[in-house]
Amino acid sequence: MKILVATDAWHPQVNGVVRTLNSLARAAGKLGATIEFLSPEGFPTFQLPTYPGLRLAVPSRRRIAARIEAANSDAIHIATEGPIGFAVRAYCRRNRRPFTTSYTTRFPEYISARSPIPESMIYAVLHWFHAGASVTMVATPSLMSELKERGFGHLGMWTRGVDVDLFRPDRAIKLGFPPPVFMTVGRVAVEKNLEAFLALDLPGTKVVIGTGPQEEKLKREFPDAKFLGPLENGILAAHLAAADVFVFPSRTDTFGIVQLEALASGVPVAAFPVTGPKDVVGDRPVGALHEDLGRACMAALTLSRDACRKFALGYSWENSARQFLGHMRKVAGSREPEPAMTITETAAG
Repeated sequence: MKILVATDAWHPQVNGVVRTLNSLARAAGKLGATIEFLSPEGFPTFQLPTYPGLRLAVPSRRRIAARIEAANSDAIHIATEGPIGFAVRAYCRRNRRPFTTSYTTRFPEYISARSPIPESMIYAVLHWFHAGASVTMVATPSLMSELKERGFGHLGMWTRGVDVDLFRPDRAIKLGFPPPVFMTVGRVAVEKNLEAFLALDLPGTKVVIGTGPQEEKLKREFPDAKFLGPLENGILAAHLAAADVFVFPSRTDTFGIVQLEALASGVPVAAFPVTGPKDVVGDRPVGALHEDLGRACMAALTLSRDACRKFALGYSWENSARQFLGHMRKVAGSREPEPAMTITETAAG
């Protein structure tokens, strides 16, 4: 089976959506499916207001149609609700072609945190966007329940995985910071709620890995914290494994794949008891969830690193890919999967 995935989030961005899609493609290839990406590459882009460094594509109707038709895929999945996603949705609706979507980002909360636009208005747009899909995939039971309450339909589970060969305890390096090390990884932006972490009275050292529009402001406000900038792949894995606690202060992430990456590295999680952490950690002995984030951080220090690693081993990208492909086969029909295992990028036409 050949699948075309439309996404507004793509390299050089470093975020959970991009990492998820790349991991999905590799795992799907091992299962006999081919995933191609219709990404912003080849389109003009514009700077997203209030978010330095993040650019969005300006796709044309003609070029979107040409790239979809050139891909000649069995099924189409729309991963993001941006300009690429809207353009591909419009093509599918015009041509009576079924498609699936995924709900991965809390845009209503993100946008409302940066503008006066009410969440209810944005949720109405997202409801319309996803209503056209055969299936809207979500990562956690909590998010599925929440979206059902908001009137979303045709929901299906698509859990996430973690690369346990990349993220593992034996990659840890010496950071040279006073212990214990409390670390967070992700965009340095208002929706990630980093102040809630950085303002805590904790022993040792607070470390932030990532970049974003709040970086300079937070550096000024919290000069004792260590801001290491964006790190990737083995370098990120080595730093993550060196932490004593991974702190996840976001209240808006729908999953937070970096939680699994920390657990695979043998690092317990401290977070608020909200969607994402509740589904990944819950009451398992691999993390501490509490409305008092400082209390959660100190409780996480006492947890077994071996238990964290063992727990993460249960999350494979192959299982995640099987769920995804199951939804896509329903859309594509009953055809048997193609034997091809190539992962490519559609031509930039």
